[in-house]
Amino acid sequence: MFESRNCSIVPTSTPSDAGIAGAGVLLSSAITAFIALLLSATLIFSSFSPNCAPSPATIRRKLLNSYSDQQILVGIGLQSIGLIKASSLVPYHFFIIWMMSLLSMATHNATLLTLVHDFRRDWVLRWLRQVLMFVNLALSCVFGVVILQSKIKGLPPTVPIGCVWDGSVNFAEGEGGAKGVKAVDYAGTVATIVGNVVVFAGATWYLHDRKQRWYRPTQVVGLIIMAGIAIGATTRAYLLSQAFGTPDVALSDEGEKTWSFGQLLGLLMLLLPVVSVIEIMRGEISVAPPVGDSDSDDDSTRLIEGQPLAEYPLMMNKK
Repeated sequence: MFESRNCSIVPTSTPSDAGIAGAGVLLSSAITAFIALLLSATLIFSSFSPNCAPSPATIRRKLLNSYSDQQILVGIGLQSIGLIKASSLVPYHFFIIWMMSLLSMATHNATLLTLVHDFRRDWVLRWLRQVLMFVNLALSCVFGVVILQSKIKGLPPTVPIGCVWDGSVNFAEGEGGAKGVKAVDYAGTVATIVGNVVVFAGATWYLHDRKQRWYRPTQVVGLIIMAGIAIGATTRAYLLSQAFGTPDVALSDEGEKTWSFGQLLGLLMLLLPVVSVIEIMRGEISVAPPVGDSDSDDDSTRLIEGQPLAEYPLMMNKK
């Protein structure tokens, strides 16, 4: 997977990569996460009121589900590309990808807290979501281990991250290696990896548990924790990026500040869920109504027009 290249040479600078740390990429991820977290908060806290109207909740649930799926797929895609390009990506870009994956994880888990009953009512979609969560976790753990290894070996900021697996290279501090690495950096990296595993275990339990133990407190506390993770990851990535902050590596150009079609495309993708919402509002598409909190056996819950999911696979209006 990792093919080291130029591990014995320490360049004075490295090229920028707008596809990873460009202004449009970072903005689209942050805006998507903000919208999803805001929708999750409104749905969770509005459900405390017995007079909550179901129709607006259906629209908000559809939007939330779309933005959450977009986030977790982007997170998996970015991490996969990062591992494939490990022979050329420097620790700066690798770390930003890791922060974006944490943001996608937090956004998806906040959605899971809100729409858990909707996810449970179809076992195929439920386990598909479980697989996506596991893939995201596995990739995130690999990223964390690689970043930790780069700190241990004192990898210079302009050397490809894939060089951490080259046993013949061990940069010592003061000989081109990374400077200023403290114990808190190691502790923070290890704590993030462990935290990811703990959050994944909690999300898995929450997705499959039918007894709804501590359901409301879990929603509120979990949402606060996920919002904190999202804010922390976004802030760290923004402060480190060339587009919005100060990089910890010398970049040879300012490509990450430049707006191009690729940068705008990520922002334009935010409009796709809105198109589906308009189709729902115009009656072109029917969606299943929200499942009540008291429905513990979600797999048997009837969805549209009194039909179980197995008998109504297309979920389209018959007009």
